[in-house]
Amino acid sequence: MEPSPREVCAFEAGIKLGMLFHQFIGTPVSEASRRSLEEAMRRAVLNQPYVSRARVRIKPEPLRRASQNTFGYASLSPEMLEAEVGVEYRGVRCVGRLSYSEDEAYPVMWVEFEE
Repeated sequence: MEPSPREVCAFEAGIKLGMLFHQFIGTPVSEASRRSLEEAMRRAVLNQPYVSRARVRIKPEPLRRASQNTFGYASLSPEMLEAEVGVEYRGVRCVGRLSYSEDEAYPVMWVEFEE
């Protein structure tokens, strides 16, 4: 059985978020490089099929706390990352979102469909 366009759209959104998370977690980042890393991550996901838009945000406060060390940088961690990826497939549009849940102490991903 072939997946429906809605199923493909959700799957593609999940793949894109998974790539962002697993490819970039651990990347060295500082306040000075935060914006350029956000842009590199955004552009990386925009290269992939069916992506209509992308937004990546490295939250400044968790980054600031983590980089209070001798060297002034930290490794990108799940607590720092927020992302949003718009996907369009055969007339179906959805948005995949990634954010760290303080309640669950875990990065969560979910999909919202647009009408």
